[in-house]
Order: sequence, then C-alpha cells, then structure tokens
Amino acid sequence: MVDAANRALLELLDIEQLEVDLFRGTGGGGETLKRIFGGQVIAQALMAAYRTVPDRLCHSLHAYFIRPGDPEIPVIYQVDRARDGGSFTTRRVVAIQHGRQILNMSASFHVEEDGWDHQHDMPRVPGPDGLVSLQQRREEAAGKIPEKYRDEFLRLRPIEIREVEPLDFFAPDVASDSNQVWFRVPGAAGTSPVMQHCMLAYASDMYLLGSSLRPHGLTWLQPRVMTASLDHAMWFHAPIAFENWHLYVMDSPRSGGGRGFNRGSIYTADGQLVASTAQEGLVRPVAPRG
Repeated sequence: MVDAANRALLELLDIEQLEVDLFRGTGGGGETLKRIFGGQVIAQALMAAYRTVPDRLCHSLHAYFIRPGDPEIPVIYQVDRARDGGSFTTRRVVAIQHGRQILNMSASFHVEEDGWDHQHDMPRVPGPDGLVSLQQRREEAAGKIPEKYRDEFLRLRPIEIREVEPLDFFAPDVASDSNQVWFRVPGAAGTSPVMQHCMLAYASDMYLLGSSLRPHGLTWLQPRVMTASLDHAMWFHAPIAFENWHLYVMDSPRSGGGRGFNRGSIYTADGQLVASTAQEGLVRPVAPRG
C-alpha cells in the first residue's frame, strides 16, 4: 500500500504536455477531499516550468493561491518563458480551472556556480526513530472521526511524517509556535533532481500554516477554524535526496487580522540546510452554527 501511494505521487507530478508551454495535471489525489491540496498545485506548476527549462535547477519560487482547486477536474498549466539569461532563467506559470486562475507562480532557475558558504545550525531535536508516525497517530484517533470521513483520514499517504511535539488533533493545548516534523518520501529514491524538487515543494505546504494555530490551541480539524494558504515562497539551497529523513523546522512570528505568517527551514538529518520556505495563510474564526 505504501508503494502504491508513492507511485501515485510520482504519477501525480508527471504532468501531461498538451502543446508548447501548455500542460495538464490531475486534479484529485492530494491530501484533501473538498479542494486540491495547495502543495500539489505548486509542485505541478513547478514541474510545468521545469518542462521548459532543460539545463538548470530552480533556486526559488513565489506563488499566490487565488481560488480553491476543484479536485474533480484536471488543472491546466500555462507557462510564460519570461527570460532565458546566461545565468538565470525565469518562468511564470498560471494554473487554470473552469477558465479561471487558481494559482500563479514565478520561478527562477540558476546555473550551478561556486561561491561562499554559510548556514544556520539545525536545532537539536529528537531523531525520527524514537517518534510516533503520523499514520499511527491517525489510527489511534480514528474513532473520533465521523464514519463517512474515516477511510480518507486513514488513507496511506506517500509522505512519511513524524512530529517532534505533536498536538491533540481535536483538543490541542496552547503551545509554542515553534514546530518541527521529520518527513521523507521513500519512493523518491532513484528519481531525478527535478522530481526531487517537485516532491519537496509538494511536502513543503504541509504543517507550515499550522504553526500559526499552535499558540491559540487550535488545529484545522476544529469546526471553529477556517484555514487556507494565501501565498507560498520557497528557496532551494542544495541537492535534495527526499528518500532520506529531513527535518522541517517552522515558526510563526506573527498572526493578526485573520492571517498567520509562517517560516520554515528544511535540513537533512546530518544538519545541511537544503531549502527554506515562507507562507501567509488565512486563519479565520468561524462563528458557531445556531
């Protein structure tokens, strides 16, 4: 089953070319039922951009979520070849459903160069081997999920996750905005650097927005909370081997006005910083019914 989930992710990101600079990706298949998972649209948009850039790797992307994606239909990705330079290449990608934009993204690609190196150290946290998997936590909590949603809640997913300081799904304590998870995709082994980037982009949308809920004792599973990613930025610093464990270190410096701001750093298990993220999301209180 896990192998099937990994294959499904690879197929999800292997988008179809329709015409020059025009691609089609599967709509359903991500992490949510009612709308397409934001990380999926980012990853497919990045893959569409990559299909027009044969000779260099992405170093940064900046995306805006404009409308919720419909999981029942495909997504069309239109690529604009904004610039082909000697060192940098720029692409703009628009994701379209029902004739309207659901996401637009700019991505920049850079030739490999030498330069000065430094990075912040990875924080000291327990390693993944001693932590409970997210799948096990879901199985233990399944009895509290309405039966019509239970199969989806328990569905095996390609990204293996172990939280350093997990919170109760339904009644979390007030906690620090500091948030760390270990994650990996076993099916990433043997894939290209391009696919590695797209899989990490997919996973980078997980848990990030939740950092801004932790100080308020909230999770997205509570009916009084409405959440949605508004934008997403990502920087790739070093080669990715996502079949191995990586530590996603996140925090939320500020929430207010119905929005939460979040930052992330992604490290290899031996402490190399390979990617950084930033995201603002909607964190709106929902009035109780009746």
